[in-house]
Amino acid sequence: MTQRQLTPLDQWISGMDRGLRTLFSGQTRSARPSPADDHPDNDLSDEEQRHVAGLMRVNHAGEVAAQALYQSQALTARNPAVTERMQEAADEEIDHLAWCAARLEELGDGPSHLTPFWYAGAFTIGTVAGTFGDRWNLGFVAETEAQVCHHLEDHLGRLPAHDQRSRAVLTQMQQEEEEHRQNALEEGGSELPAPVKGMMWAVSRVMTTLAYRI
Repeated sequence: MTQRQLTPLDQWISGMDRGLRTLFSGQTRSARPSPADDHPDNDLSDEEQRHVAGLMRVNHAGEVAAQALYQSQALTARNPAVTERMQEAADEEIDHLAWCAARLEELGDGPSHLTPFWYAGAFTIGTVAGTFGDRWNLGFVAETEAQVCHHLEDHLGRLPAHDQRSRAVLTQMQQEEEEHRQNALEEGGSELPAPVKGMMWAVSRVMTTLAYRI
């Protein structure tokens, strides 16, 4: 039996479903076990717990934005192979989202209150990037993932040394984000102009600063 190819309407409905599941973290389920499951939950001081929760909230916000980015760019991609690649990456990002949400719950905290804003903003930006064609679409993904890897590296250095559960999650995420970056470049992504990269850095700084606290 052959599988029916998804129509644009099917893709839009699927995207809406993903969006709702992203915004309501309780509806998000990972297909893979969390990397944290292999590590004991070491005791953290109250200050350390608040700090780690802030970092994980930033990463959760980033994964919300990643879902919106991949969904919008899959809808605007011209090449079916690019659409498929975007959807595959989005599936892995769902795991990341669920892992971050689970770790936040363990820490007695929750996602950013600005989650709908992060999703709407990233979806809009991704849609605009997608209208310029697949080369720039993929280039935008590659640069986004490069910046995400940088943030994750920074967070790994800021985690308490004994918080192995959070460290395992962020390490796995970093490896897979780098794979997404490489895949986007191999698919033909173009390097973005310096002013665009600078604007992306500025936007990410606002998001990380606010999500850590709110």
